[in-house]
Amino acid sequence: QVQLVESGGGLVQAGDSLRLSCSASGRTVSTYAMGWFRRAPGKEREFVAAISWGGDVTYYTDSVKGRFTISRDNAKNTVYLQMNSLKPADTAVYYCALKYASAQTMRLAGPDYWGQGTQVTVSS
Repeated sequence: QVQLVESGGGLVQAGDSLRLSCSASGRTVSTYAMGWFRRAPGKEREFVAAISWGGDVTYYTDSVKGRFTISRDNAKNTVYLQMNSLKPADTAVYYCALKYASAQTMRLAGPDYWGQGTQVTVSS
């Protein structure tokens, strides 16, 4: 079993930056992709970003391209989401995710494991 724990959420103003972190613990038995999803108030959960095991392949939803950057440190079993130029539309609960497959597969089919979520609120 794998546990994912997010941190770094909070309340910021439009234009500010935040960095989310997610640490994986437990029994990770092979290489895996990691990523982030989010659920805005009144909306379904949506894909935000994903990164391959090697860190060389990344995917982003169109609305965050150029503003968000996903990265990972496999020595620490941690994935990061650097969020710049935040907008009120980015307000959501952000969920860390892990998939024992490619980042593309996680983007299309969803993850194997979810974190508990961290709230990001962007005021105008």
